[in-house]
Amino acid sequence: MRTAIVVAVLCLPFLAFAQPGQNAKEPCEIVYVPTEQVVVEKMLQMAQVNKNDIVFDLGCGDGRIVVTAARKFGCQGIGIDIDPARIKDSLATMRKAGVTKQQVEIRQGDALKVKDLEKATVIMLYMLPQFMEKLEPQIKKRLKPGTRVVAHDYPFPNLDPDQIVEFAVKGSPRPKFLYLWTIRGKKK
Repeated sequence: MRTAIVVAVLCLPFLAFAQPGQNAKEPCEIVYVPTEQVVVEKMLQMAQVNKNDIVFDLGCGDGRIVVTAARKFGCQGIGIDIDPARIKDSLATMRKAGVTKQQVEIRQGDALKVKDLEKATVIMLYMLPQFMEKLEPQIKKRLKPGTRVVAHDYPFPNLDPDQIVEFAVKGSPRPKFLYLWTIRGKKK
């Protein structure tokens, strides 16, 4: 059975000056800001996650993406976060949802230094433009053709998305944007 991997990244600044779609160069401090559940659901749907997928969530925060993917689609998930407090939060989310360690694995690590990124078939991102810019070369070099990439609010600076979805979230002061890319075959 072929196993797919989904990777999601969460990296938000303490103070963000960029609006979605902009290429900000300001330095940022990484802090945890949870993604609204409705956005998580739309990201998973846009990525067409299914039971054969393994969901990697880089910058997993409280683990809601990997837990939702495991519960809703029956797939396996791997969450990675640099902050030990977020690792504890993720483990608590797993326990609360009744998700086992066979379904979801939580790792402590850097979202930009994932050793097994090549295994990904779907990557989800919630990163500021500075981080999207740093991740873009890895996306181009390391991912297999057919890998789907979904980003929340901020696109890659040099890749045109295959699809852009804009939608309102109740209680949010601005619309949300999701971007989808499908990695094409390597040019000869």
